[in-house]
Amino acid sequence: LRWASSFSQPGPTESDPSEGQVFLSESCVKVGTPGSSLGSEFLRLQVEGGGCSGFQYKFSLDTVINPDDRQGQRGVVVVRVFEQGGARVVVDVDSLAFVKGSMVDFSQELIRSSFQVVSNPQAEKGCSCGTSFSVKF
Repeated sequence: LRWASSFSQPGPTESDPSEGQVFLSESCVKVGTPGSSLGSEFLRLQVEGGGCSGFQYKFSLDTVINPDDRQGQRGVVVVRVFEQGGARVVVDVDSLAFVKGSMVDFSQELIRSSFQVVSNPQAEKGCSCGTSFSVKF
């Protein structure tokens, strides 16, 4: 993974675009490291059908990467773990196709605090709340 500040965007450093990476912003790393507000939990990122633009991001917190996360049918890896500065984000391979090259950020505002996907090169457009998007074809 490449370290990035909260406001920078991932650059064209991938040697193989099919490899797929997810980047973590500085604020995401600060919140997601052990000993922070998340403790020993890590972030799971999934993409589901739905939302006002066709697909939506789903974030959840977890403490265990299960054996079935790593081994799907026929022993195929079904999740990728992206770690930076002790912060971990787990993305299943189906969702990774929709978010590769994206940055996960932590946003803190007066009315809410949340993890968000920003700068998604796979998204054509998104809704104003930032939780749903449509895919480039």
